[in-house]
Amino acid sequence: MPASEQEPIRFLEDRFDCALACVECARACALRASCLDPDGPEVRQLARRMGLMCAEVCDATCLVLDGQGHRGEAGIRVQVEWCRSVCRECADVFDRCPGAQVGARACRACAQACTDFLATLLAG
Repeated sequence: MPASEQEPIRFLEDRFDCALACVECARACALRASCLDPDGPEVRQLARRMGLMCAEVCDATCLVLDGQGHRGEAGIRVQVEWCRSVCRECADVFDRCPGAQVGARACRACAQACTDFLATLLAG
């Protein structure tokens, strides 16, 4: 297939991969946040708050990528950039919280999927 014909396929694949990573990250973050005591040590409180925020941002991003957000290309780009940023920050916080390694990996995978999709989106 010529490169020009592959671009739409690549766009859809990267968009799907990003949405899937968002779903997995939202699930991991919500699970981690539910296991943390809101009145626990400061690092656990921060991890709980960040986990909840990351789950919400990832869920919203997945809806936008699914076409439910009715946003143009600029709106999609802003949402995905926000998701990438929050996921990176959440992964850093989870790194400081014992037992949150799975959540940190899910956040990093989502941030990478967002980065990959943004590269495809900007190339188009």
